[in-house]
Amino acid sequence: MNDIDLRHLRSFLAVAQERSITRAGTVLHLTQQAVSAHVRHLENALGAALLVRTSRGVLLTAAGEELAAGGAIVVDDVDRLAERVRAVADAQAGTLRLACCPTATSLFAIDLADVLEASVPGLRVTLNAARHPRDELELLMGGRADAAFMWLPVGGGALHHAVVRSDPRAVALSTRHPLADRASVTLADLSADPVVRPDVLTSSEAERFWIVDPRPDGGPAPRGAIVPLVEDCLLEVGRGRGVWFAPRPLEALLPTGSVRWIPVTDAERFELAVVWTDRAPQALVTRLIAEVRTLTGHVPR
Repeated sequence: MNDIDLRHLRSFLAVAQERSITRAGTVLHLTQQAVSAHVRHLENALGAALLVRTSRGVLLTAAGEELAAGGAIVVDDVDRLAERVRAVADAQAGTLRLACCPTATSLFAIDLADVLEASVPGLRVTLNAARHPRDELELLMGGRADAAFMWLPVGGGALHHAVVRSDPRAVALSTRHPLADRASVTLADLSADPVVRPDVLTSSEAERFWIVDPRPDGGPAPRGAIVPLVEDCLLEVGRGRGVWFAPRPLEALLPTGSVRWIPVTDAERFELAVVWTDRAPQALVTRLIAEVRTLTGHVPR
């Protein structure tokens, strides 16, 4: 049997749908003779009669009915495959816009952009710095970024995420705090300390996670002052007005002489994720996730 020509199959499916070679030609913008020729070629390739011509149009043979049912699936699969291939090609020749807070991504963002541009022909990666998570979310939801690096949970709908790094939790204490000389602490040790909260988080769920509310014993977390930015948290902590929980790597990125960072042994870890919407180029996001995990050494659980 000869290979089936996709053009011939499309012509046959149009005839099967319209039950008329003439009307099929109109739908396909082909002449009646061209459609008839396509069907004959298909019949020769398959070695089976597919149509019975009558004065009122055409009827499908049993073989024709079988081809009409299966052929429609084949054509749809080919069309979907072509769309995916074109999407990948378009993405490779385009720009990937990443939103990121320098405090969360400075350890890998520059290397990541270089690796992606080197490995994907024609790709340009832009790093759009955001002051805090709420800014990142606005860039993402407003269509000004294709993906963002954000600490989970984010909150909000229509978002996808993939974890690319996991970090233990630490607490920032004033150097004058009674626990400042400890090598580590537990949440019970901090049960009376109000937690300072930066007004930058994206949801009430995110705030509860950052301040560890509720605590393991079921009680509420003591809430401290709300301040504009993360940097303001450290100023409040340094003055002895509360404590602040954060991922351990921020200790190196947000140093201050009046604050001591101490590991919290029984608190849930922070997870940094690539976050994206349905508008993002999926092939590039998949590549992005793989490259970040290579750079951070993160292995998904």
